[in-house]
Amino acid sequence: MQAILLTATGSPDVLVPGEVPAPRPQAGELLIRTEAIPVLFPETMLRSGAFPLPVQFPIVFGTQAAGVVIEAGAGADTTLLGQRVLVSSNTFGTYAEQVSVPAQIAVRIPDNLSSVDAAAVTMSASVALPLLETAKLTGTETVLIEAAGTGVGAYLTQLAKEFGAARVIATAGDPEKAEQARGFGADVVIDHSVPDWTNHLRETLGGATLDVVFDSIGGESALALLDLMTPLRGRMLGYGFLSGTAAQVSTMDLIMRGLTFIGCSGPDWLAGVAAARREALERAAAGSITPLVDRVLPLDQAAQAHRLLADRVAKGTVVLTPANP
Repeated sequence: MQAILLTATGSPDVLVPGEVPAPRPQAGELLIRTEAIPVLFPETMLRSGAFPLPVQFPIVFGTQAAGVVIEAGAGADTTLLGQRVLVSSNTFGTYAEQVSVPAQIAVRIPDNLSSVDAAAVTMSASVALPLLETAKLTGTETVLIEAAGTGVGAYLTQLAKEFGAARVIATAGDPEKAEQARGFGADVVIDHSVPDWTNHLRETLGGATLDVVFDSIGGESALALLDLMTPLRGRMLGYGFLSGTAAQVSTMDLIMRGLTFIGCSGPDWLAGVAAARREALERAAAGSITPLVDRVLPLDQAAQAHRLLADRVAKGTVVLTPANP
């Protein structure tokens, strides 16, 4: 079968199409014929070498896929045969025409949701939902959502007022993404591509403060935001570092302002993200969130998909499709 091999860490060119043996489902596993494979930002970080990969190269890359269950291993749920499911793999292997995964991680895709939309929405929306639940918005608060035009930020923006935001201030890196954020419910959008964007935010607030910050940029801007947050009850949820580094915020920075920083990562956090996948798919099927698909590319163009994400030009998820789904 065709698959995309990660031959080393480095530039997108380390992703190479190749032929590998088709997997066989072991006990408790399901064999999936993939139909849509999302290219995820964390995958680009792993591919680049930003995080260590304790594997021997080459490996079949990829962590999520949507497709049809075509075989069940011993003890696996046979009622899923012929059903479309979304799967996530901790051991990679999803950039391929077929993938075998533990049956318990398969989430059935609603009938009225396409495999491409399911692949596009699941990762980012299933992060946004626990972020909003953790924030515990009160219905009267002003929130800042960074990088709100795409990815997790776009789904946060779509859902923030439902979860209790009174005013949504968003950031985006270009006019098209800013317009997309406005369409998803942002009241104001700030351009975070300019160096002094936090000063523009201060002017926009006009003396008001931020009650909740959903921080996906990290870096030094996170520290600059602390002085714009509501003393004693302001909270920052850190879940990303698009700047290249995590939020440069110390304990003393928070203590002196009476603020809370909530780190949204680690095994327990990821378990909550996994648990939210079903709700993400159901919401997309019901229309309460809009899946963001930038484009659909053939599987053998995985390297190009990674370039699009690295260059920050994608306005949604880039989805790969096998030649013979």
